[in-house]
Amino acid sequence: MSDSPYPRVTPQLHGRRVALAPHIHAAFEAFSAAVFADGALDERTKQLIAVAVAHTTQCPYCITGHTTLAHRAGATDEQVMEAIWVAAEMRAGGAYAHSVLAITALDRAAPTAAREDRPRADTPADDAPRGDARRDTSDGAGFNEQRAISREIWEGGPVYPPRTGG
Repeated sequence: MSDSPYPRVTPQLHGRRVALAPHIHAAFEAFSAAVFADGALDERTKQLIAVAVAHTTQCPYCITGHTTLAHRAGATDEQVMEAIWVAAEMRAGGAYAHSVLAITALDRAAPTAAREDRPRADTPADDAPRGDARRDTSDGAGFNEQRAISREIWEGGPVYPPRTGG
């Protein structure tokens, strides 16, 4: 017996699911087929996106299903793993971005005297990128650009560098 809280999907369970809402099930199947059909993005790319989203939502059925479908659509093991790393970065990035809520709450909760001795959430740090620092990608990884863009989003400044060339 498995310790998993997720039941194995059997033909009986699938049939019951369909029988309980047949019209909605048919509409969902049609919707899914339309979403994953080749369009501006090919099926492989869409399945790689689905693999990343499945890891973000942490749905074991989706992870298994979309990983299998991505492989069938021609995705390599390395592409699947990179999609999973994108999901991991986005999850971590969300936690980092939302940390301003905790910092703001700490600033509000601290006694007035304690607040005067530490940097405020609305005061730029001394090492914060300024001006066009977002275009400085001398580290080769583009991290400085990503960090600067994230900061600009919170400050309400320009987000995207101007387009150059074709």
